[in-house]
Amino acid sequence: MLLTITTTMDQATDLGFLLHKHPDRVQRFEQSFGTAHVFYPDADEGLCTVALLLDVDPVKLVRTRGRNTPDFSLGQYVNDRPYAASSLLASAMANVFRTAMRGRCDLRPELAETAIPLEVVLPALPCRGGPGQAERFFAPLGWDVSAVPVPLDPEFSEWGDSRYVTLTLSGTLRLADALNQLYVLLPVLDDSKHYWMAPDEVDKLIRAGEGWLAAHPDRGAITRRYLANRRGLVRSALGRLADAEDATDEALDPAEVEEEAPATEEDQDQASQGEKSVPLAEQRLESVVQALREENARRVIDLGCGSGKLLARLAKDDFFNEISGSDVSHRALGHAWRRLRWDKEPRPANGRVHDVFQGALTYADERFGGYEGAVLMEVIEHVDPPRLGAVERVVFGHAAPRVVVVTTPNAEHNVRYEGLAPGAMRHPDHRFEWTRAEFRAWADRVAADHGYRVRHVPVGAEDPEVGAPTQMGVFTK
Repeated sequence: MLLTITTTMDQATDLGFLLHKHPDRVQRFEQSFGTAHVFYPDADEGLCTVALLLDVDPVKLVRTRGRNTPDFSLGQYVNDRPYAASSLLASAMANVFRTAMRGRCDLRPELAETAIPLEVVLPALPCRGGPGQAERFFAPLGWDVSAVPVPLDPEFSEWGDSRYVTLTLSGTLRLADALNQLYVLLPVLDDSKHYWMAPDEVDKLIRAGEGWLAAHPDRGAITRRYLANRRGLVRSALGRLADAEDATDEALDPAEVEEEAPATEEDQDQASQGEKSVPLAEQRLESVVQALREENARRVIDLGCGSGKLLARLAKDDFFNEISGSDVSHRALGHAWRRLRWDKEPRPANGRVHDVFQGALTYADERFGGYEGAVLMEVIEHVDPPRLGAVERVVFGHAAPRVVVVTTPNAEHNVRYEGLAPGAMRHPDHRFEWTRAEFRAWADRVAADHGYRVRHVPVGAEDPEVGAPTQMGVFTK
């Protein structure tokens, strides 16, 4: 089986630095199931292609299988594994390009963090679901996808197409991101793995999916296929993705959504702000806490608290003496309780009061009242526009805290996110995303209707053309 990766960047042979494989050498790497060969069919300053050729030994492959592996005995020897891209190729990639997949390049660190033009070709890829499935999984990651069905026999067109496609991906990405996406999605498209699924497969998925899987619109299907529908492993993976991305696992798996569940968009700003920049999620938390402190709001409720990241930050700050959180999702609240360890210690020794409870922002709830400050952090964009008026009445009319802090994405800034299609939103659960003018108009109207004044604060690095990635309104009575 064959994989080629081509770049046309300036000094294209620098691809060898990223892969830690010299363009003038042919290298071989023994695998438990065969031999992997790495070589460069083309290597000049304008175009460089690396090829990974995996020569699978069917006998070795059988010997690597456990005794309890379910497989028909003849099928162990007569199959497509030596010829079609699958989990075998993904395993070889992880072995041969391990350092590149981690994004490390000591000689050219700036290049490792740079998105470069890439073309990936897989001549024979098993694709359960047909060419459309390849488009569905790769296109949201910023790839231009060509998946051409391979006929069963070119001489007999009436036989139709096989389950294989010739896949060509073109895009501008970091090489590490491209390799990790291939590592996950090759066995996902094949919907099969050559080895037994152990719990450490969840670690591999989380590691390889960092920065892209949680925001993928088909993350649930990808997770299930990658983990061979092992329910316990799938639930564990979705839970860890939710915790890492500050989203509930309902939001990460649309098939399980019953009501809208607040979730933050994936923080994609790190590439544009530099390797050592503070992630946008962290800047957002700090901005909210600073606003509450500036307004001397010590008793605070987080409305739409999700998995409890803000609550955890407030709980560590002795400035705040009463902290509560509410969310519509039971699972999100479970994450919050575990994060805060409030299930282990119902009342803290220092006498500070806290609580977490289920509630919907579209219905008046007396438990929302009595606080000096309320926070809606990355929440309103998850509300259907016709129901936004109900949220306004509940928060600013019925609960009516002295201070309300609202954050939401700045839609104008979306053009700065590589891989985000024009007009697309940052998260599939967002019902809308506002420009700065739209948010200002909404905030000014709400403030006037309910007796507040509002100041607007940019959050994150401010772009001179499109503004900061997050916009924040601080409403005060």
